[in-house]
Amino acid sequence: MTTTLPPAPEATEPVPAAPVAATVTTTAPVRVRPVVRFRGSRPDLLLCGALLLAILLVQGWNITHFPTLSDDEGTYLAQAWAVQQGEGLAHYTYWYDHPPLGWIQIAFLTWIPSLIAPETMTVASMRFAMLAVSAACAVLLYVLARRLFLPRWAAGLAMALFGLSPLSVVLQREIFLDNIAVMWMLLAFCLAASPDRHLWHHFAAGLTAAVSVLTKETMLVVLPALLVTMWRHSHRDTRKFAVTGAITACALIGLSYPLYALLNSELFPGAGHVSLIDGIAYQMSRPGSGFILDEDTGSHGVLTSWLYYDTVLPVGGLAGAALLLVTVRWSVTARALAGPALVVAILAVVAMRPSGYLPAMYVIQALPFLALVLAAAAASVAHAVLRRGNRGAAPVRPGLSTAAARARAVRLTAAAVLAVTAAGYVAPRWYDGNRAALTVDANGPYRAAAAWMRHEVDDPANTRVLVDDALWLDLVHDGFEPGTGAIWFYKADLDPAVAKTMPRGWRDLDYVVSSPTVRRDAVDLPNVKSALEHSTPVAVFGAGEDRIEIRRIAGGEL
Repeated sequence: MTTTLPPAPEATEPVPAAPVAATVTTTAPVRVRPVVRFRGSRPDLLLCGALLLAILLVQGWNITHFPTLSDDEGTYLAQAWAVQQGEGLAHYTYWYDHPPLGWIQIAFLTWIPSLIAPETMTVASMRFAMLAVSAACAVLLYVLARRLFLPRWAAGLAMALFGLSPLSVVLQREIFLDNIAVMWMLLAFCLAASPDRHLWHHFAAGLTAAVSVLTKETMLVVLPALLVTMWRHSHRDTRKFAVTGAITACALIGLSYPLYALLNSELFPGAGHVSLIDGIAYQMSRPGSGFILDEDTGSHGVLTSWLYYDTVLPVGGLAGAALLLVTVRWSVTARALAGPALVVAILAVVAMRPSGYLPAMYVIQALPFLALVLAAAAASVAHAVLRRGNRGAAPVRPGLSTAAARARAVRLTAAAVLAVTAAGYVAPRWYDGNRAALTVDANGPYRAAAAWMRHEVDDPANTRVLVDDALWLDLVHDGFEPGTGAIWFYKADLDPAVAKTMPRGWRDLDYVVSSPTVRRDAVDLPNVKSALEHSTPVAVFGAGEDRIEIRRIAGGEL
């Protein structure tokens, strides 16, 4: 039997105490936290819908052309393609680099487009599938803001900050596991802050949190903040049971991953097979990027790239989180937002580890929470500016004292000046940051290289090409043999199954498509390095470091 607790009163207006007798003075009005019923609130639906349309328009415009296609996007989509084709969990040997649930979801998102037009299942076109994820994240963030008692305008501000920041526009367009994991974690927070406080909501929060972690394992560090939110928003009579149930549900679902490895005899290292422990050991032993504030480190370069697109959301969000955490003992808003503020703090601390590896997509996990705490901080400032001198006093109405009316006008004017100043600071910076995303074609060289391979190679079924995963599916759709004809360049050196098909090493190859990723990583890959050294360019698209070269290998058999 489902145990439920009565929700808080629906009324948003002050409720005066009933008079006992005519001679007894009534008590001051008591303001009760409202329960926001999103589905039944027309103003919320209209505001959220309008903002969602704007976000989808900005994020969808020019989505196939910017940013530059990445090898990570190609890898996740190629693995999703392998799932769709029934080829297994990856287009090569699955080696437990990440839990497979992420690209299984991508396979689901791209299933219908791939059925209608299989040849269009390439990285650029399948970015449109990420718009559905972005839309879900934006709506969930609005719902979460309202459930955490932010006013309607502040919830809309959080949604706009999250969806329209240039940093979000660039990163949410890309086919990254982090974007999907964030969607599930936002759903977990919404369930944890449910105003109905059904016990099944808390169990479901544990389940969806586990799905988030199995989508991208780095979301594991966010779980303590989710528990804080659940603890603060659950009823004290069933709090321990609710939290225990959520933890149990999360653990049981999370354990399915090692159980899968165990049932496949791939949990522990051994000869002749991959293992989950080997995959974890590799991830944990990756070289660190250095301290994020040290200008000579890779982590600082990643930070610089984030701030290049937007300084408002990262810096403002960090400041907002600090404000909420510092005032959590005195501010009702800060207590309600303690969980999201803790998410920002945890992710910031993890990013500052000198020994840790910091990927460019790491900030995706923080983006909605940065937007939420920044909007909450703005709401706190607005409340401080607009609040009356005497708490519980009646609103100023026409006919009351001129001094009170003037004081109210001054407060409104100050709030308006602050809002206009903030908008004047953000708007031009976001215009510059989003202009490239809306106008620049960064993927022309990739399209030209794919077209050249399609039209100039006479016998693709018997041609072997080293290529990065951003172009791998293009070649597969054009007739190159998956895995052994179109070869993801890493596998030429790192996958024994591919090495068996290349007894002469690089001499068994015909072409190498030299992209920035291939040239950068060839230093540590002997076959790829030799293929580049013993090849000559037959076509070059683009210029500078971003150029794509199609190189014919001198020892290859055409």
